[in-house]
Amino acid sequence: MKSKVVLAYSGGLDTSFCIPYLTREKQLEVHTLLVNTGGFSPKEVSELSQKALDLGAASHKTIDVREEYYSRCIRYLIFGNVLKNNTYPLSVSSERAFQAMKVADYARRSGAHAIAHGSTGAGNDQVRFDYFIHVMAPEINLIAPIRDLNISRKEEVEYLRNQGFDFHWEKSRYSINQGLWGTSIGGVQTLSSLGELPEEAYPIKCTKKGTEVLTIGFSGGEPVSLNGTGMDPIRVIEKIREIAAPYGIGRDIHVGDTIIGLKGRVGFEAAAPMILIKAHHLLEKHVLGKWQLYWKDQLAIWYGMMLHEAQYLDPVMRNIEVFLESTQKRVKGEVPVRLHPGTFTLAGYTSPYDLMNPAFGQYGEGTAAFTGKDVEGFTRIFSLPVKIYQSLEDEQKD
Repeated sequence: MKSKVVLAYSGGLDTSFCIPYLTREKQLEVHTLLVNTGGFSPKEVSELSQKALDLGAASHKTIDVREEYYSRCIRYLIFGNVLKNNTYPLSVSSERAFQAMKVADYARRSGAHAIAHGSTGAGNDQVRFDYFIHVMAPEINLIAPIRDLNISRKEEVEYLRNQGFDFHWEKSRYSINQGLWGTSIGGVQTLSSLGELPEEAYPIKCTKKGTEVLTIGFSGGEPVSLNGTGMDPIRVIEKIREIAAPYGIGRDIHVGDTIIGLKGRVGFEAAAPMILIKAHHLLEKHVLGKWQLYWKDQLAIWYGMMLHEAQYLDPVMRNIEVFLESTQKRVKGEVPVRLHPGTFTLAGYTSPYDLMNPAFGQYGEGTAAFTGKDVEGFTRIFSLPVKIYQSLEDEQKD
């Protein structure tokens, strides 16, 4: 009887290679699991299921985790305005945690003796999958064929073609990961420090011209409406991507430190995350106090770093989430966003909790809350500590 292995399957080149390799070379019974974090339509899910079976999988299952992924992770990335190195919205970093956790749980419940993933030996994903499996299913063996064989994507294509499967290098030059919180794109130009991704590398092409306005409604810090129509946050994210991505909005290349110590570049396409984070941040700047904003920034950077480095299950993450959520009670209002080819602008906001209240004054114009004499006295007191310090400095010079 063949040993049973659960393969974390995405339908891409790497995990497609793993199916015939494990079944034909290792004589294993492969059961594929696709954990849908929002990157696939129902039609694509059906096609990928059939593809897995055609490649030799004994069975295939798809689990939709969009709701859980949003409620347990994405909303905290919005609350914290999390952008790794002020650039990357942690598209893949965040979804890998939920994919790995679901694979570990499924493997335990199905009685598998091993879990396989298609990560290479030179990136972050191998650490993420290994980490969650070690934590959640320590008794189950780990198999990582691409890492173990140390083969290139070209060699994977050659193997699949030799096994009778229709794969072409030109269609496999880029490694693309699509999810609810954005799409990552790696390959060719991102393998060195110079170069930008061509239009052909992006799954959604830049086809829109002119401009249009989206008005995003927030309540409790979460996106709850679009252009006046109420909808659940997941639908808001999907709808913004549908409208804004064809403008070429949210495209960039992130450069960062990997978990394994290397510097790396990865391209991404994240129209909805970039628009939502910037709109949410604008609203926050008008409804939260100075120190709330300051400490949110510190903890959000920490949260993003921990998530990026596979530490989602560390208990401190739950502590940070409690803080972030507690800051969102007054983050309510609407932000109009004007879309342009390649960029977007925020056209202000409305909120019942706006702290830019003209009843107290207008910056640079005048104030009803205090007088010029009040400011004169305040400044004398405010400057006193440094005035004392500086006087001693002057005495030493003399």
